[in-house]
Amino acid sequence: MNFENYQTDSYYDELFEIGGRPRTSAAPLIDRIKSMPAGDLTRQQKAAESEFLQMGITFTVYGNKDGTEKIFPFDIIPRIVPNPEWKVIERGLIQRIQALNLFIDDVYHDQLILSDRAVPKEVVASSFGFHEQCVGLNPGKRIWIHITGTDLVRDKDGRYYVLEDNLRCPSGVSYVLENRNVLKRTLPQAFQDMRVKPVDDYPHRLLDTLRYVAPVGADPPKVVVLTPGPYNSAYFEHAFLARQLGAQLVEGRDLAVVDGTVKMRTTKGLERVDVIYRRVDDDFIDPNAFRPDSTLGVPGLMEVYRKGRVTLANALGTGIADDKGIYAYVPHMIKYYLQQDPILPNVPTYVCWEDAQRRHVLDNLDKLVVKAVNQAGGYGMLVGPHSSKAEQERFASMIEANPRDYIAQPTLALSRVPVIVEDHFEGRHVDLRPYILYGREVYVMPGGLTRVALKKGSLVVNSSQGGGSKDTWVLDEPPMPGKKETN
Repeated sequence: MNFENYQTDSYYDELFEIGGRPRTSAAPLIDRIKSMPAGDLTRQQKAAESEFLQMGITFTVYGNKDGTEKIFPFDIIPRIVPNPEWKVIERGLIQRIQALNLFIDDVYHDQLILSDRAVPKEVVASSFGFHEQCVGLNPGKRIWIHITGTDLVRDKDGRYYVLEDNLRCPSGVSYVLENRNVLKRTLPQAFQDMRVKPVDDYPHRLLDTLRYVAPVGADPPKVVVLTPGPYNSAYFEHAFLARQLGAQLVEGRDLAVVDGTVKMRTTKGLERVDVIYRRVDDDFIDPNAFRPDSTLGVPGLMEVYRKGRVTLANALGTGIADDKGIYAYVPHMIKYYLQQDPILPNVPTYVCWEDAQRRHVLDNLDKLVVKAVNQAGGYGMLVGPHSSKAEQERFASMIEANPRDYIAQPTLALSRVPVIVEDHFEGRHVDLRPYILYGREVYVMPGGLTRVALKKGSLVVNSSQGGGSKDTWVLDEPPMPGKKETN
């Protein structure tokens, strides 16, 4: 298998320049693949898929007629990110997380950014992610967003853009770690020769982050991972991360509020819990404070949390910044709080609650991507160039009825990466989700989850819509001439 007939089709390709020449950063990988015996790469791909199956690396697709549990699709050709590119991404993400954290804290306290109209007050007040219950809340160290997954894309110009922020319960990092384990065994020589930055210290850094924000006096703090249960789409990841952290995986029924603290039921009796890494959404976390019909949360948890006797990561209320309508104002937040220009720009965004922008969207539905502000996973979306007239008319009616619920963006020519298709390579569109931890400092995992739209021509990379993943290789800088490397 070689790349002789591989076509970039005028898209920005992560491994090849237009004309078919490998990018400098990817050349060692391409040379290694070319040197492999006939059929070896295909066998390696099948072996990797078999390994995923044996390890039970799965996700759940709700409502799928063929069954809910699916093996997460994986392609063994990695994405390559040169070190200079990564440094820009890292700086941009650190800047963005700092501004978002300040915004959330401000929204639930003084609301200065709203008073100064840098962000419209009515947009925040009407957001599905804004919770009155969180007004005046003071999470430990005033850190609200401990774990973030930020989605990045590249257009034809090769520039990175932020597509969206995921600050409530961002998922997918387990696939990053498992993808890396598989790739190190599949392409060990290329991995070593190309000086790929490691990601396997993420669990240690996550645990350090969670312990850092524990309540005062918790020494050592007891950390648990709270899951909705085995029927949740990301349950594999919940169990995986609990094992990696050395933490107990619990459901709401395993916890109780006793004497003003959170306790975990064990075979030896009740044990105090200090930090809850929650994978349960705000609305379900405490039936006394949010949805009274929830059976997933812990009654009374909010009161203990408000008094600072337990830490929740991420903090309650962070979903305000998951609202795709709020996303449109993040560049304003960066300038307002940090007095800086954004390092990583947003994708240009039209907000349908502003009359002029709504008219533009309605006149150009065949050219734009329309998104519901409270949907994820590729749902609630119209990809204009690939839509029918009937679909466009349906979205026009929904936008007219509820303009606050929709934004629109130009259709980007997302960058592509080669994938194995039977006995040859074809380009498929990708995005990139790096993971950011905010504890003693802001740490950006070098790489992240490259999600790939495995359907030919598709721009939707979500696993629920037929997408898969790739390992992401961020290359380290070569050693200075004359200097010896130390381990």
